[in-house]
Amino acid sequence: MPDELQTSGEDDHADYLIEARNISKQFGSTLANNCVNIAIKPGEIHALLGENGAGKSTLVKILYGALKASSGTLFWKGKPAEVSSPSAARKLGIGMVFQHFSLFDSLSVTENIALALPKGFKKKQLAEQIARVSHSYGLPLDPHALVADLPVGVRQRIEIVRCLLQNPDLIIMDEPTSVLTPQEAEQLFVTLKRLTDEGCSILYISHRLEEVQLICHNATIMRHGKVVHSCDPSKETAASLAQMMVGGEVHSITSHRQTATSKTLLEIDALSLEGSGPFSVSLKNISLQVQGGEVVAIAGIAGNGQGELFDVLSGETRLKDSYAIKYLGVPCGRRRVNARRRLGAAFVPEERLGHGAVPDMSLTENVLLTRHRSGDALVSAGMVNKSLCHALEARIIDEYDVRMAHPGSEAGALSGGNLQKFIVGRELDRRPRVMVINQPTWGVDAGAAALIRQSIIDLARSGAAVVVISQDLDEIYEVADRISVISRGQLSKAEPVATISREKIGLLMAGMAENQQDNEGPYAA
Repeated sequence: MPDELQTSGEDDHADYLIEARNISKQFGSTLANNCVNIAIKPGEIHALLGENGAGKSTLVKILYGALKASSGTLFWKGKPAEVSSPSAARKLGIGMVFQHFSLFDSLSVTENIALALPKGFKKKQLAEQIARVSHSYGLPLDPHALVADLPVGVRQRIEIVRCLLQNPDLIIMDEPTSVLTPQEAEQLFVTLKRLTDEGCSILYISHRLEEVQLICHNATIMRHGKVVHSCDPSKETAASLAQMMVGGEVHSITSHRQTATSKTLLEIDALSLEGSGPFSVSLKNISLQVQGGEVVAIAGIAGNGQGELFDVLSGETRLKDSYAIKYLGVPCGRRRVNARRRLGAAFVPEERLGHGAVPDMSLTENVLLTRHRSGDALVSAGMVNKSLCHALEARIIDEYDVRMAHPGSEAGALSGGNLQKFIVGRELDRRPRVMVINQPTWGVDAGAAALIRQSIIDLARSGAAVVVISQDLDEIYEVADRISVISRGQLSKAEPVATISREKIGLLMAGMAENQQDNEGPYAA
């Protein structure tokens, strides 16, 4: 902790756009923030790093007015400030782009953005301004598009543009690249550089340490509610930053790659499905076989059919052709989600809050969501076995290091990474024969990502067939035995990880294989 943050006098506040001094926040017996100090200068990108549950989310909610500190003082442009609510924060000039999108699916881009702006905007004028500003900052949006039809990468743009239209002096960004492709992330970095050149400051929360090294001027690192380090990330390595975050070495992942020799446990045969909306992606003649003992990863740029494919595999979208999908040799194209689970399948969706878990339910209640019909004896004769549910919750929390402010926390009260660990742990705890997981480590810290990835590999090595849908190429190369690429609803032939290069994956992502006319091309079954 630098001495100047502990001992500087009142006159020094003017050096910073925002400064938090001795901020503490207590929830019952849990001290989520313990005398936290952080100061951000005008025009800088300042990283806030730490493990899931380190206190980052609590701190930024205090800065944004969503929570009130138990003690401590905030200074804004050199003067003490009371940030009593998000609207008060926005009036000061503080904007926030949340990790979990706060968008209404049934509304258009313009209507969603209008909800966060002062009254008085005419819809036509606002739509024109959205189009102009979004293109100006390299984040193009169609103002009239329905949010429900947009992929997650475009939804992220809406959040950022909505924030920009409020002309903020400080933007808090929580895991902004977790749903972006590498190309989209690079464009975001260009946008952030332009914003800081214009004098805007960025408080940047991310678990992707390489990008923190690349774009951030300073970093504050938290652990167990306290600030433990401050540094210039460009002078550190990703490994040294990770060690500061966790207080020790991050365990390396052991893959024990092997050639699967077990029987086929998941088979997709000539699966096709018309898109359900004007912005949805049609699936075209997809075929894939996954054997027990292997991890097959599906790479791709957001919005190329990953969500539609997951929904079909999970049974949320059912097919006319029952034989298009087989689990353990059983035709399942027409079967519902629970019928597939009873066969031994498990599913982890991309959107954890609202899809993978119900925010207002406790973790114990969320255990029931995917396991009440899976033969775990959680429900018998219409009665819930609460003691067994509590025991399952405790086992998942312990094995996957799920941290929360207090026992009995609702799912919505957990940080994004801790909720992800809980949802993944809930499914892995069943020891499924087949698992389909979409974006397994979205928004989790380095230690948690290593834990989840190792658990996926271990499940496969125990004889299960695992499909990982991910936009993170580093993750894919770390866990996969074979890699396939989805582009515009078409799936390439899965190739061994040792023989498929990043360059080829990039070409397949961009749809360069579309010109292949013969049946032996990259998108052949």
